[in-house]
Amino acid sequence: MQKTDSNNKLNDFNEEIDLIEIFNVLYDGKWIILTMTTFVSLIGVIYSLMLPNIYESKALLVSVNTSSAISGTLQRYSGLAGIAGIDLPNSEDISNSAKAKSKIQSLSFFKSNILPNIQLQDLMAVKSWSPITKEIIYDKNIYDKKSNTWVRDYSYPKQQIPSAQESFKIFISKHLSISEDKNSGFITLSIKHQSPFIAKLWTDLVIDEVNAFYRKKDKTDSEKAVSYLKQQILKTSLSEIKLVIAELLQDETKKLMLIEANEFYVFDYIDPPDLMENKSEPKRSLICIISALLGGMLSIFVVLTKNYFFNKKSAKF
Repeated sequence: MQKTDSNNKLNDFNEEIDLIEIFNVLYDGKWIILTMTTFVSLIGVIYSLMLPNIYESKALLVSVNTSSAISGTLQRYSGLAGIAGIDLPNSEDISNSAKAKSKIQSLSFFKSNILPNIQLQDLMAVKSWSPITKEIIYDKNIYDKKSNTWVRDYSYPKQQIPSAQESFKIFISKHLSISEDKNSGFITLSIKHQSPFIAKLWTDLVIDEVNAFYRKKDKTDSEKAVSYLKQQILKTSLSEIKLVIAELLQDETKKLMLIEANEFYVFDYIDPPDLMENKSEPKRSLICIISALLGGMLSIFVVLTKNYFFNKKSAKF
């Protein structure tokens, strides 16, 4: 029994691949390895050179506290007003900055606030950017700059001129990026584009538009609240309720003043976007290194497969 086990172990040992044998096989196939590695590396180099330079303009932002004291006043006096039969306006204690991060990435914001303020061809038809002339070169198969017309081939549901929904998908997936540092609460908003000028322009645009959007929204809401409270103060004869409404009116008036005075209503700059001189991508050296590694691994696999699979298969016959 022990003799049988020893024979089995010996057979298993003989069947194991010898490292020296592997080295000899690889040495014999060195020209295959060198050729394939060089070929794949050249493909990586050519591919990296074909990729356009991308510039990224970043803005580091801090949330501006625009919450009004009216929410506290409402909580203090809502019960008293209810007894008198007066419904005070609701005030949500959710900061605009928390809502703005989602708003920026919404189709409605892009359609109403971004798309009307950019040139669509800068989003959907860019081929390259010339650092010498500082001009964008458009893909002639998509957009004809001379006639200012769209000439791209399309099929349903796409249209000749890219729709807001199609453009939004490109804007969100390839250009816009927004993230928040959970520790500090700081927000990083960035735009990537082949033109560093467009990257900075669009970064400023997004921030300006979201500030303007919530400034206008809060101003409208406050004006409606003032009108409502003025109506309610005429409906009651109770002096206590009139004092409550008067305080609410005062708070809303202060809020309106702050809305008009604050230039940065939702987000303020810690570090504003700049016109970048250096590209952010592609990482051409990294692409070349990865392609060389892939070429080497592929060539080694081919040499070993050729030796241990095809040669042994031929030997059986």
